[in-house]
Amino acid sequence: MRHFEHLPVEVRANLFHREPGEFSVDSPTRTLAVALGATLYCPATRPRLAEDIVKQAGRGVVSMVLCLEDSIDDAEVPGAEENLVRQFAELSGRDSDTSLPLLFIRVRTPEQIVDLVSRLGAGVRLLSGFVLPKFTEESGRAFLEALMSAETAQVAEELGGRRLFAMPVLESPELMHRETRTDSLSGIGRIVDKYRERVLALRLGVTDLCSAYGLRRAPDMTVYDVQLVASVIADVVNMLGRADGTGFTITGPVWEYFKPHERMFKPQLRISPFSSGRAEKLRTALIEHHMDGLLREIELDRANGLQGKTCIHPSHVAPVHALSVVSHEEFSDAVDILEPERCGGGVLRSAYTNKMNEVKPHRAWAERTLRRAEVFGVAREDVSFVELLAASLRT
Repeated sequence: MRHFEHLPVEVRANLFHREPGEFSVDSPTRTLAVALGATLYCPATRPRLAEDIVKQAGRGVVSMVLCLEDSIDDAEVPGAEENLVRQFAELSGRDSDTSLPLLFIRVRTPEQIVDLVSRLGAGVRLLSGFVLPKFTEESGRAFLEALMSAETAQVAEELGGRRLFAMPVLESPELMHRETRTDSLSGIGRIVDKYRERVLALRLGVTDLCSAYGLRRAPDMTVYDVQLVASVIADVVNMLGRADGTGFTITGPVWEYFKPHERMFKPQLRISPFSSGRAEKLRTALIEHHMDGLLREIELDRANGLQGKTCIHPSHVAPVHALSVVSHEEFSDAVDILEPERCGGGVLRSAYTNKMNEVKPHRAWAERTLRRAEVFGVAREDVSFVELLAASLRT
């Protein structure tokens, strides 16, 4: 699979200086973690779940989480599990050329992992792994041990030798409480490091974090405007997202809004990037649905060390992916910084003549940027996120 493959070939040719590369569940973990992009969550109770998955794949979704946890009522869990087994069987027997997204199941308990893997039968080959809620050092150990024990000889054969991944969700009150945060993150760090080859990415459960203080951000605000939560994100990245080889990919938090709400503050989208033809209508539509807040939060996610994003509505996927494409300017700077003859360091002027590139301090940024370019591609010099977003929304 690859990003933007749902766009016609001629459209991609006009958008990309370097097109997105292919990847699969067998790709290196660091590549796959970046490739997750906008991970779309879906309740496991949906009666036409298999059809929904195929439809979303055709619209550019490459990772989905089928949720048995907070998105469904406690009483619905047994029926939702049965539905998952049926829907995986349907997907397994389908006759379609559409590549399926990476599929993860968000469980409630470690026992569900073992039970579901055994019940999925041949359908387990379509499963990429599990999302582990309320993750702490203690609960995480139980979840990850269950993941390992679920891979019996028969399951391993069905999987074709590949392993199931885990995506822990950091959302416990201990992370919000300042006096327990450091110890809690240290414990989480110990357990995920022990199972490093199985941990694909760490996800931030901001809705649960906010609930510890009865908070909820308005659609005019980003999560970074909620200082209690922003401090948690900073500490999570500080301790678990370092660029020295010890860190993990940490994904951006969910954006909760997808329909118009009464607006208190001015729109956050400048007019100039949208100042031609249909793009003006696109800007109006984005503002009407508070997507300007989402776009700002995506940019702040990356500025704060996060990649990709949890999404609860299909309309959020295209903005996340459009802003994940590496700009021609970013690519040019990254390539210059990583030139072999510059391994000794130094300072050079950007090819765009608008900034300083300092080789040693900017090296980790350049490496991360090229990893993103590998899976999301590089835009043409005259193409911005506006053209990428407009092209995605036309399909």
